[in-house]
Amino acid sequence: MPFLVDSHCHLDFPDFAEDRADLIARAKAEGVGLFVTISTFVSKIESLKAITRDHPEVYASVGTHPHNAAAEPDVSTADLVRLSQDQRIVAIGEAGLDYFYDKAPRDIQETVFRRHIAAARETGLPLVIHSRDADEDMIRILEDESGKGAFPFILHCFSAGPRLAEVGVALGGHVSFSGILAFKKSEEIRAIAADVPMERLLVETDAPYLAPPPYRGKRNEPAYVRHTAEVLAETKGVDLATIARQTSDNFFALFSKVPDPRTA
Repeated sequence: MPFLVDSHCHLDFPDFAEDRADLIARAKAEGVGLFVTISTFVSKIESLKAITRDHPEVYASVGTHPHNAAAEPDVSTADLVRLSQDQRIVAIGEAGLDYFYDKAPRDIQETVFRRHIAAARETGLPLVIHSRDADEDMIRILEDESGKGAFPFILHCFSAGPRLAEVGVALGGHVSFSGILAFKKSEEIRAIAADVPMERLLVETDAPYLAPPPYRGKRNEPAYVRHTAEVLAETKGVDLATIARQTSDNFFALFSKVPDPRTA
C-alpha cells in the first residue's frame, strides 16, 4: 500500500475530541503513516504537544492563524523560535493573510505573518502559509522577505491564482493541495497543480474542513488524503504509487526534523 503523509490537519479541534485514536487508525489503514497537526493559536500549543505524545505518528507546528492575529498580536519571533525547539514541533505556522473573512485587521495580519517568516528563516523549519483572497499582498510580502534571506515554506490548501503558485515555486516554496483539488468545479486548481513541479508538491486534508468527494459536506479526516492524492495522480498523469512516493519524499526533505519511517 502506498505510504502517504497528511501534512496539514487539525487534530486538536473539538471535532475530533471523541474519536481521535479511531480516526488515526482509519487513516493508517488507508496508508497514511504520518500527520502534522497544525497550530492556529500559540497559546494552545500544549494541547498539540499532548497529542504528539499520545500518538507517535503525529507531529505539530507552532503559530498563529491570520484569523487569530489580533488575539495574539504580541507573539514574537523569539517566542516562536523558542517553542519550536521542542522535538515534536516540526514547522512554523500556520500564518499568513486571509482577506476573505478579514477576522483581524490586515496590518496586524501582515505584522504577525512577517514574524513567522523570520522564525522560519532563523530555524530552517518550514513555514505553513495560509493565503485566501490576498494574492497580491502575499506575493509582495514573499518577494520582499525572500530578498532578506531564503526561508522554506508551503502554500497550504492551495486555492489561489496561478501567479501566486508561480511566484511561490520560483522562490523555492512548495504547494500543498487539499480536497479542494477534487471538487467538480476546481478545474483551475487542477490546471495549476498540473504545472507545479513534482518535487514541490504536497498533499493534505486540512481536516476537519474541505472533505473531498464522495465525503463532501461531511467532517473531513486524515484518511481522506488518499482521495486527494488519487486526483493529483490523475492530474499529473501518473499512478497513485508515484504521487505517494514523491509527495512523501518532498515532505521529509522539507520537514527535516521528522524521521522517515520508510527507511527505519
